Amino acid sequence: MSQEKSQKNISNLLNNVNSQKCIRCGKILIVSDELTGEIICGMCGYVIADQIANMNPEWNSFSDETNKQRTGSNITLARHDMGLSTIINPINRDVTGKPLSSAIKSTVKRLRIWEKRNGAPTDKNFIIAFAELERAKDKLVVSEAVVEKAAYIYRKIVERRLTKGRNISTFVAASLYVACRITETPRTIKDIQKATNIHKRELTKYYRLIIREFDLQIPVVDPVQCITRIANNAGVSEKTRRFAVDIIHKAKQSGILEGKDPTSIAATAIYLAGKMMKEYLSQRKIASAANITEITIRNRTKALQILLEL
Repeated sequence: MSQEKSQKNISNLLNNVNSQKCIRCGKILIVSDELTGEIICGMCGYVIADQIANMNPEWNSFSDETNKQRTGSNITLARHDMGLSTIINPINRDVTGKPLSSAIKSTVKRLRIWEKRNGAPTDKNFIIAFAELERAKDKLVVSEAVVEKAAYIYRKIVERRLTKGRNISTFVAASLYVACRITETPRTIKDIQKATNIHKRELTKYYRLIIREFDLQIPVVDPVQCITRIANNAGVSEKTRRFAVDIIHKAKQSGILEGKDPTSIAATAIYLAGKMMKEYLSQRKIASAANITEITIRNRTKALQILLEL
């Protein structure tokens, strides 16, 4: 907070640099030195502020598109090189923007080829795996934190050589599901299966292997966390959502939720809440929104109706 306040004060000084008076000598001759990142008095040399961030581009862009980026891509575990490698620019121009000669262009082309060949032995594995992870991320709409966790888990899997003789895509999908469970992101194994087109049996097998190999303690998913996603898919009103949350809280106190699938509990709570709020929601609609069967909702409905004395 103090850092933001300091940066705001510096910004105000920069915006009014010509009208500021030096607090030491009182003269109106304030100078901004971008090289040292300081605001100083031009008369007495007093440093009014320092550590000014330079927001200008670090280099010129010679492509047709405007590039205001100061640095390269972010450091991330979800890239084979973690975003730290040096990449030869694909644009065949020199520092002044002029096209390269044929001889230099040929040399640069060979360098690009060697750059790709000289990667770490695991780079090819990571390139394939993290491309799969990126596709699954877009389909599942999960946060960067979940993706980073999944990438970390997968790197540990490769480190222990568990991928030898096993399917990379299935390990990526299982890692993503583990990451969702650890971060308490409400995504079911069916959601992962649908996004990655991997058989549920294989996905479950690899998931259990990861849990066993790394001795992970997976938190139990709270059915309340599944309410928003199901309600959004089914177009449920806010009033019904809140009542569904109340139903789940009451069911928790009774202890009837132990060992039950949280998604089915959340879907059933929304269905019952809709009936009580006079908002007609068919079992088929809720089941489709939750990616479960109508029979599952009917089975859970009986237990919750007894609890709520309906």
